[in-house]
Amino acid sequence: MLNKLNPWKTQNKASSLNERILQVKSQEPPSHIAIIMDGNGRWAQKRSLPRIAGHHEGMKVVRKITKLASQLGVKTLTVYAFSTENWKRPKREVDFLMKLPEEFLGTYLPELVEENVKVTMMGYKDKLPPHTQRAVEKAMKDTKDNTGLTLNFALNYGSRAEILDAVKDVLNDCNKGTLEVGELDEETFSSYLMTSSLPDPDLLIRTSGEIRLSNFMLWQLAYSEFWFTDVLWPDFSEEHFVEAIEVFQSRQRRFGGV
Repeated sequence: MLNKLNPWKTQNKASSLNERILQVKSQEPPSHIAIIMDGNGRWAQKRSLPRIAGHHEGMKVVRKITKLASQLGVKTLTVYAFSTENWKRPKREVDFLMKLPEEFLGTYLPELVEENVKVTMMGYKDKLPPHTQRAVEKAMKDTKDNTGLTLNFALNYGSRAEILDAVKDVLNDCNKGTLEVGELDEETFSSYLMTSSLPDPDLLIRTSGEIRLSNFMLWQLAYSEFWFTDVLWPDFSEEHFVEAIEVFQSRQRRFGGV
């Protein structure tokens, strides 16, 4: 809908965004973008709403950014939906967060299928409620043959636990004789992680003004570019996403070289 006070302002904004999208697409977009979606609770509290209202609003942003990422040619979008530490939150909030994947996928799965999006998940699925597991498993099954953007949900995920489990698996394979200690290098170790089928993220985005990783993909983000914004996740727009990619494209990545 056009701005009633200044309809040209809305039109010009849309035109400007479309031009920026075309410019971003003309260069190499980041292959894998990871997002720490922070600030849902604060967004709600600023509006005197329950925290769960912020999570619900944030769900709509996931849909919007997924569509744009697909349009821009991003291959993988990983969103940090629920950490292994988030179980410490109030039960009402946790219960709501466990229902969100079911609502999101139940509402938008046909659209994801139509957009050729492949849904995957990393995290400790067996510890999720059965209804959450069913929703994720159905989405993964219905989209497994899709060849477009991979939408990877980090759900009940914690990087330290992931790394410890990988170390245990490496030790078990060494003890069984299926892996020699001398064969262990970074590439081999990466194959034991939950992201074994994915490239490392090129770009990490974190919203809400926090500047930390919060136990998210500690191994995989070793050479990723970071982009932080004070914007709360429910207010995160297409313009912000494009801006993050523009900044990424302006940087020179040397990976320790000159």
